[in-house]
Amino acid sequence: MHVPLKIIDCDPTYSIGNFYNKTGISRPKHKFDIVPAEGVQYGDSRNLPLENNSIACMIFDPPFLATTGASLKSNEDNNKINKRFGVYPSETELHKFYSDSLKEAYRVLMPKGILIFKCQDKVSGGKQYFSHCFIKEQAEATGFYPKDLFILLAKNRIVADWQLKSQKNARKFHSYFWVFEKSNKKTKYV
Repeated sequence: MHVPLKIIDCDPTYSIGNFYNKTGISRPKHKFDIVPAEGVQYGDSRNLPLENNSIACMIFDPPFLATTGASLKSNEDNNKINKRFGVYPSETELHKFYSDSLKEAYRVLMPKGILIFKCQDKVSGGKQYFSHCFIKEQAEATGFYPKDLFILLAKNRIVADWQLKSQKNARKFHSYFWVFEKSNKKTKYV
């Protein structure tokens, strides 16, 4: 809808490209990752080897978890999501990563360029983290216009056994796809 030709120019967190399977969306010209697989170039979403204003559309599917829990060192079948997608040591560091990556996306996108930012809210240590709200605020402060928001329900629901015994908040079985447009002005709502 917002990318009529379904052409994504850049994915700075490409991994092995599972995101594109069965979507009808062509794989991007520029594929980066901090641990690149075959056919993927090394690149950090906070400092991409791209020229200013050089791409029209970017998709960004970054890590969304933060923990230093002992389960990261365990070989038991717990914290499956942490082990599968990687984590940051704190919410502060994760949010700084988001902010820095938004600034870099703004730098490399052409005027009116589109950034599709996939994110997920979570509960950690009994505290709610509404990341999609933080990301919207940071994107607007960077100069992006929030053009649209899509919500995708998970097909598979990964839950560790210990989580089933101590649930205190609604589970987050959905993710968000923010569609941001590079603008030349800060957007404020009243």
